[in-house]
Amino acid sequence: MSIIHRYEKNPILSKDDVPYPVATVHNAGVTKFNDKYIMIFRSHLTSGRSILGLAVSDDGFRFKVSDKPFMTPAKEGLFQIYEEYGLEDPRITCIDDEYLITYSAYSRYGVRIALAKTRDFKTIQRVALITEADYRNLVIFPEKIDGMYVRMDRPHSEISPWSIWISYSPDLKYWGDAKVIMKPAAYHWDEMKIGPGAPPIKTDQGWLNIYHGAFQTMAGCVYRLGVALHDLADPSKIRGVSDDWILEPETEYERIGYVPNVVFTCGAVPEPDGTLKIYWGAADTVMCAGTASIKDLVNLCLQHPREAV
Repeated sequence: MSIIHRYEKNPILSKDDVPYPVATVHNAGVTKFNDKYIMIFRSHLTSGRSILGLAVSDDGFRFKVSDKPFMTPAKEGLFQIYEEYGLEDPRITCIDDEYLITYSAYSRYGVRIALAKTRDFKTIQRVALITEADYRNLVIFPEKIDGMYVRMDRPHSEISPWSIWISYSPDLKYWGDAKVIMKPAAYHWDEMKIGPGAPPIKTDQGWLNIYHGAFQTMAGCVYRLGVALHDLADPSKIRGVSDDWILEPETEYERIGYVPNVVFTCGAVPEPDGTLKIYWGAADTVMCAGTASIKDLVNLCLQHPREAV
């Protein structure tokens, strides 16, 4: 039995739910704001480039999409240069009532991670481009640790193959003290590449990191989800990485689409009852949701672990 229970009415969003022309709805960051669930999702336009849309829900499953896109490529300045080819894969972290949104900015110079912020999801302020090329999958921890902001990301590099790194910042703009903390495992479900998915969730046992992993098959890549548990005081130390995946493409909408055989998360919301709502893009085409016990996910990391690096 899967540790993640799929919502019985998946997919929860598709292009048909969007009141402006898009080809897909996927890879969304999700958070709580004023007792509402806020989803910022990626959509391909028919040009093939991506923009970000916004949807709101009372229960975390039934979302209504705003009439207009939430973010489109900047029209001037430095962000215009580096967002020229589109915006992708947002993650949302709330610190001190401010919502930090990281996203992939694509241009002729490659892909960089950009940071924006908002307090109301109506106005948006671009803060900085916080990586060089070629970085993806950047998540910010939801609180400072020893007075520093903390992030995980995944350089797109064969030098330390598609591994997860950690780094620190005093101001969200300048980052340093970076080191690799987690690598793909040889001949394993995530042996090709890994990357952080949802921003880490704080638990009594540590920071829960829901990440994605890819495995190369004769028919192409399969993307699955896994979990790791990081030390609360020093998240560069990993207490355990579950040896098993927690979600794989099984349904038709996960196996067939723009990119087949993909489940890819950018957001998860912990609930007061100890459950976690997890959101994932399916086949880079539609958005899905499910629930899991946080305790069960933590226990997977501690009871069935493998080496992190």
